[in-house]
Amino acid sequence: MLAPTPRSLLPSLADFEQARLRIARATLRTPTVQLRAREIPAGVPAIARGIAEHPVLSTALSCDLLLKLECLQVTGSFKARGAMNRVLALDPETARRGLVTASGGNHGLAVAYAGRAIDVPTTVFLPGRTSEAKAARIERWGAQVVRAGDVWDDAHAAALEHAARTATTYIHPFADPLVVAGQGTLSLEILEAAPDTDAFVVAIGGGGLAAGVAAAARALRPGVRVIGVEPVGAPTLHESLRAREVIELREIATRATTLAPRRTDAYNLGILEQTLDDVVLVTDDEMRHAARFLFDELGVGVELSGAAAVAAVLSRKAPLDGVAAPCALVCGAGTDALPHTP
Repeated sequence: MLAPTPRSLLPSLADFEQARLRIARATLRTPTVQLRAREIPAGVPAIARGIAEHPVLSTALSCDLLLKLECLQVTGSFKARGAMNRVLALDPETARRGLVTASGGNHGLAVAYAGRAIDVPTTVFLPGRTSEAKAARIERWGAQVVRAGDVWDDAHAAALEHAARTATTYIHPFADPLVVAGQGTLSLEILEAAPDTDAFVVAIGGGGLAAGVAAAARALRPGVRVIGVEPVGAPTLHESLRAREVIELREIATRATTLAPRRTDAYNLGILEQTLDDVVLVTDDEMRHAARFLFDELGVGVELSGAAAVAAVLSRKAPLDGVAAPCALVCGAGTDALPHTP
């Protein structure tokens, strides 16, 4: 059974603040948009205040919903925060030998961007399920793409072997304190923009985003509620938290490939055991519906994983009773809302 991560080893507020300073010139402060479940009062300058009226929310939520549009981050997802924090912390000699990573897509884009930013060779291992379009985007950032296996775990094993053989630095997508600290800068921005936020709804793949967001939010506001969201077909954290040890899934059955590792890491699980209130599971259809909602109502294009948190809200699976000011993280850009997507 997992030994909980000691509180002394959890990321501190100072870690998140240092990460924010380190990545400030290489990442964007993404916008927040408030969706009102009720009618906007007369005289309120809705557009100027970043407020949009969406009565459809009233069937799923009794309060307004804040969205953090991290799909507008450089490279299209929150992953740029963690990857840049990890890479910019490297000493120059280590960095010059190059970078390697394994990714379902978004982290690979972020590491390719980081490698380009410091002008070092970068190799990204992708599983076979990652789309050719995403692979092409990674190559446009100057990285070499190598296909390995069917799921992220296969690509991860191949990337680790490559790193050992070539003496390059492996940038883990979630099980790294500097990556987690970079992702947690999201909470700093959200609570500065909306200090009354009392719940975060966040997608979970390997758990780096959830660990960073939850730990940073708790450091700033101890009573905040944090709800994780996973696909029904890849309940990695859900099963591991229930077992109180890292569980490896036998199979993955979701098209949300960036939320689909077979296993998390003890580091992330140790943090989330102490900081996460709940994990809920959403279907691919619910994520696709949420992606379409975001496209139709806000003109924001997101992939299935990017819509997972909103899917949990719209499907009423996220336990938000008693919450007055929830925030859902829209974490990855894509085209899963477009009519041609199956």
